[in-house]
Amino acid sequence: MPTKASRYAEAGVDIEAANRLVDQIKQIAAKTFRRGVLTEIGGFAGLFALDTERFEQPVLVSSTDGVGTKIKIAVMADRHRGIGIDLVAMCVNDIVVTGATPLFFLDYMAFGKINEKIALELIEGIAEGCKEAECALIGGETAEMPGMYEDGEYDCVGFAVGVVDRNSILDGSEIAVGDLVLGLASNGLHSNGYSLVRKIVFEELKLSLEDQPEGLPLPLGEELLKPTRIYVRPLLGLLRHGLPLKGAAHITGGGFYDNIARILPKGSKAVIEKGRWPVPPIFTFLKEAGRIPEEEMFRTFNCGIGMVLIVPESAAQEVELILKGMKEEAYVIGHIEARDEKEPSVIIR
Repeated sequence: MPTKASRYAEAGVDIEAANRLVDQIKQIAAKTFRRGVLTEIGGFAGLFALDTERFEQPVLVSSTDGVGTKIKIAVMADRHRGIGIDLVAMCVNDIVVTGATPLFFLDYMAFGKINEKIALELIEGIAEGCKEAECALIGGETAEMPGMYEDGEYDCVGFAVGVVDRNSILDGSEIAVGDLVLGLASNGLHSNGYSLVRKIVFEELKLSLEDQPEGLPLPLGEELLKPTRIYVRPLLGLLRHGLPLKGAAHITGGGFYDNIARILPKGSKAVIEKGRWPVPPIFTFLKEAGRIPEEEMFRTFNCGIGMVLIVPESAAQEVELILKGMKEEAYVIGHIEARDEKEPSVIIR
């Protein structure tokens, strides 16, 4: 009679392949370990010892996110390493805006049938992102679910945990009229708006990943798969310099309007001035080719700014100089004004 294992394989689940993959993941993840990691990959749970001597009142900060339909383009191009970096970036960028230091990361990958090549590319990208964010990959889950995904398709989710001292939390509460808005450059689309991108590029324009429309410096496949930038080092670098950073916003889904509004106190608004920073060509291409209204551009995409910082006017020049020293492109893109109850929290003009 067939064994239970062989019947499971008949149903589309290959336990042996999963075990081989875990063995390879262990070696990759170990290169990301930092002080505090207590367990190797492969246990029931990841253990991490919090350094309570470093923080007077440690507060744990957590975030979870995915990469969305950008994965569809990665599958088309059969290039997946960048998706792993995206996964880390989307989580740690949300953590660092609170002033927190990322500690560890976990991932979830789901396939119809495990593809070891794709899975290893993803893990290699996740490890690269973790190194950039100075956090440890301490666990995860690889699920094989026949019937849920077609062969070659997958989804992935990331989970990150960081720590910040209660007295050092950035929550935007000290933002005041007269403060300046600084923008840190993105390198392109990052990981938002891809459902609209795919509709414009592939459904309406009938373009391929090899095409390079006029004005774009790279073919579409390379442009659309640029990994999301990780802003952990510049933000923590500013805080370590003791600079008076009042608030930070990761410009993801919802663009400028929704994300900057999250950190503004009542009675204040951010006035963003167009033309104060260079907009990467991909956004101009999408706006014109897709006939996207300007307001929708700023609500859907990052339009060249991946992270926003709010600083006192007196500190803005020093912040810019330090960011420049860290090879960061930063621009004063607006300021904070008093807001009437009926006004929007973010105005772009």
